Amino acid sequence: MNIEPLLDALDLQEDAARALADDLRTQIDDLQTRLREAETHLEHLAITRKTVTGLADRLPAGTPNLPEHPDYPRILAAFNHATGPLRAKDVCEALGHELLPKNVEGTRAKLKRLVKLGILTEADTGNFARKP
Repeated sequence: MNIEPLLDALDLQEDAARALADDLRTQIDDLQTRLREAETHLEHLAITRKTVTGLADRLPAGTPNLPEHPDYPRILAAFNHATGPLRAKDVCEALGHELLPKNVEGTRAKLKRLVKLGILTEADTGNFARKP
């Protein structure tokens, strides 16, 4: 019996199996590289999340929508430059308004509204400050 054709057929199958194994190894190497890159990216995202959440308490709180009046941003700017609480009269001066009772009372009303919005606090009656 001549086994040469059988051995030739086995050689063909071995070559095909070897080529398939080589191709699969190449795919595995590529997948392992992509997996390492994805895991590294996940680690960086986790570090970023940890950093951001660690700093979140240090970021200033978002300012609620202010009423539509040009004095409100200017009032907040006055408090940003202040070293302590301000009275309505002080804010009125900072805004450049005359110290007339109607202007002081209008400013006081704006300050009270900012307290209701949670932007300012009124520590003592008439003393307003930026919320910590």
